[in-house]
Amino acid sequence: MSDVMNENQIGAEYLRIVNVKFAELKKSAEKAIAQVSDDFKLNWAPNEESNSIAVIVKHISGNMISRWTDFLTSDGEKPGRDRDEEFEGMIESKEELLSVWNRGWDVFLQTLSELKSEDMLRTVYIRQQPHSVLEAIERQMSHYSSHVGQIIYAAKMIQGDDWQTLTIPRRKNA
Repeated sequence: MSDVMNENQIGAEYLRIVNVKFAELKKSAEKAIAQVSDDFKLNWAPNEESNSIAVIVKHISGNMISRWTDFLTSDGEKPGRDRDEEFEGMIESKEELLSVWNRGWDVFLQTLSELKSEDMLRTVYIRQQPHSVLEAIERQMSHYSSHVGQIIYAAKMIQGDDWQTLTIPRRKNA
């Protein structure tokens, strides 16, 4: 058996990896959100120009639903999306926040799981700009990773000394 992978094997391995990595991102954010027990604090932001966990969740979910609904056949910026609204208002409870969060992730992860290696070089459109499927996935990996980092950082600021690390604690080699 050859050690050289063909294009289909490479595409399949890439899809396997990104499915795992996106699931890990989702789980990390959920662990951070779980530490914030006060519903009101989910809407806290350090200043007017910063986003709360709730706003970030609304934005990620709106983006996922828009980008990944009919991903291969329609522009990723759907006409019905109100992006500006994603940055306004409050979410009243953690249950509502998780419902919004999961609605977006369900659309995204379902679509991602249905992609095939032969789809990687197909052209999709985001805001009328052409992207390969591979490029569109990488675009979202960067986008979602930055927002998950913001969620974790905001939760860490809210929790202060009560924060429970999501990875290896400082000064603890494992």
